[in-house]
Amino acid sequence: MSKTSELDIDLALRHPKSCFAEPSDVVAHPTLSRDMKLAILREWGQDARRLSVSEGEGFSGGEENMLGRVESALASLEKKTP
Repeated sequence: MSKTSELDIDLALRHPKSCFAEPSDVVAHPTLSRDMKLAILREWGQDARRLSVSEGEGFSGGEENMLGRVESALASLEKKTP
């Protein structure tokens, strides 16, 4: 997603992968508040966990280490002061 294009906040909150290529892109977004970034990353983490469970049950999700990348992005934001 281009930083100059308009971000659909509702879509980003429901389907983060449709708006951002990587969790680090959420962290780096210039206009999102810290709280909004945390909310988006937490939803992305939920999605990654659901896919991880599906993979464990024999379904292919293709999200092998997305959860780790989401958790790293969350940790970097949580370290920063609000």
